[in-house]
Amino acid sequence: MSRKQTVLQALDHRAGRIPVDFGATGVSGIHVSVVAALRRHYGFEDRPVRLIDPYLMLGEIAPDLQDAMDVDCVPLRGRGTLFGFTVTGGWREWRAPWGQVVLVPEDFQTKTAENGDILIHPCGDRSAPPSGLLPATGHYFDAIIRQEPIDEDKLDPADNLEDYQPMGPADEAHWLERTKALRGCDRAVVGAIDRCTSLGNIANVPGPYLRHPRGIRDVAEWYISLVTRRDYVHAIFEQQTETALGNLKRFNAIGGDAIDVLYTCGTDFGTQESQFCSAEAFDELFAPYYRKVNDWVHANTRWKVMKHCCGAIDPLLPSFIRAGFDIMNPVQCSAAGMDPRHLKQAYGKDIVFWGGGIDTQKTLPYGTPAQVRAQVLERCRIFGEGGGYVFNTVHNVQPLTPVANVLAMLDAVREFNAAGG
Repeated sequence: MSRKQTVLQALDHRAGRIPVDFGATGVSGIHVSVVAALRRHYGFEDRPVRLIDPYLMLGEIAPDLQDAMDVDCVPLRGRGTLFGFTVTGGWREWRAPWGQVVLVPEDFQTKTAENGDILIHPCGDRSAPPSGLLPATGHYFDAIIRQEPIDEDKLDPADNLEDYQPMGPADEAHWLERTKALRGCDRAVVGAIDRCTSLGNIANVPGPYLRHPRGIRDVAEWYISLVTRRDYVHAIFEQQTETALGNLKRFNAIGGDAIDVLYTCGTDFGTQESQFCSAEAFDELFAPYYRKVNDWVHANTRWKVMKHCCGAIDPLLPSFIRAGFDIMNPVQCSAAGMDPRHLKQAYGKDIVFWGGGIDTQKTLPYGTPAQVRAQVLERCRIFGEGGGYVFNTVHNVQPLTPVANVLAMLDAVREFNAAGG
């Protein structure tokens, strides 16, 4: 059975080898520093790693590393980044604050403040105010809030729709080239077409990819708007969804047969202890638009649809399922009410769990290899029963994670699969 077939078997809720994903999405990847450490461990070519996602600081998991890690999925990425420049041109070296030299896109334009903090400019335009800040002692860029004064009488949903545009010729050419290259791939292909399908994603709200964002761009103000400005939010979601459907139709016509899974949305609805909104609020404000996209996908393609959502979302999972999502990621088992046994028993027949294989807050970065092995084996036993599971960590592998623990995690999955579950 090919790697792709193994993934498709799991997505169909059929028992078998548990497939593995690292790097197929922006929420199942590995910090660029850990990617470099893994490459050194395996004795691969000593070269700087490509920083393919400057917001999440993810390193490229190249084919040689995919093979070494027994990865069963590959990404189908778009051209753009969250800071507005593309990753399709040339690459150059850049030294990160922690000392690592990485490869960054040509339009990755930064400046260093007096205190050592690094500021990044949207679209590589140094004339525009910086939209992200990487602390001198940090490992990630934070979005800079550039909220203009809000005049309630002049609020226009069009200002918050600048982000969501129809697919252009450059994007069409990119998708044509990439889908052609991946057609017939032995691994399952996970596509993420654009941000239009992600409703209210808090990473997008500040508009870090826009030179001068307009509308509601303050994170706190956006959350307030979900309660006090619902007509405004509905107007945004309605037009955003129409644009998304147009882009999906064009994308499917270009090369949709190359895709197995569609990653659509990274909007978080959960915190460590509770939810950002009730199931009733989700069903009223978000679900109609999600359902419209998911219904189109299921009626016109063979893709399975993935929803990313961190936190304590057990009360929301029935709503996610009714909205048409096939896959749930990252399965944050450390959050309140997210016990793996409960999740598998309550929802395992209706949704695929993608992730949850090991805690990236404590166990993977700070545990011993023996503790890592024990947790991975336990999660595989629970989530893998009867299929419906793809192994990944709880969100991305964080910086400073010991290579020995990453290797213990991978070996534990192999051990589980070799024993036949």
